[in-house]
Amino acid sequence: MNRTVLEEKLAQLPLYAYDFVSPGELEFSGRIRWICQHECPMYGKSWACPPGVGSVEDCEKKCRSYGSCLMIATITEVEDIGDIGQTLATRPEHEDITNQVGDLLREQGVEPYILSTEACAICSQCAIAQGLPCRHPERMHPCVESHGINVIPMLESRGLEFQFGDNVVTWISLLFF
Repeated sequence: MNRTVLEEKLAQLPLYAYDFVSPGELEFSGRIRWICQHECPMYGKSWACPPGVGSVEDCEKKCRSYGSCLMIATITEVEDIGDIGQTLATRPEHEDITNQVGDLLREQGVEPYILSTEACAICSQCAIAQGLPCRHPERMHPCVESHGINVIPMLESRGLEFQFGDNVVTWISLLFF
């Protein structure tokens, strides 16, 4: 992989930040998974979410099996961050950028394992409901939190803000390779 070429192309995207991270730096926590299980309505309804993604331990093992990870972040402003509809309406743009970065890695001969912001909305109803495997595993990106990853310590160690205050949404993706 030619990192210089990759970084030149990353600089052309509307990213708030990007950085290369050692998977060993990431904090995996059952507390993050607990939030999924108790606060997210998608829990158990998608292969991109727990328990479909496996245990936190399995997810950690998979992520740490990669030699490197590219963290990308985008930010966007909404009128009212308390309006979840407005906030979620900004997610597809981040997902498009995540897919572009995945394509850039593939151009470099790398097949990434991508975690993003999705509870996955590719299919109108996930195959998990019928006990069937994912119909589009090559397009589905599990949610970062589904793997129990707490991104805050990683961002803080790099001096990156996560919460900007009023009406700014921060989206994070992790691309392992």
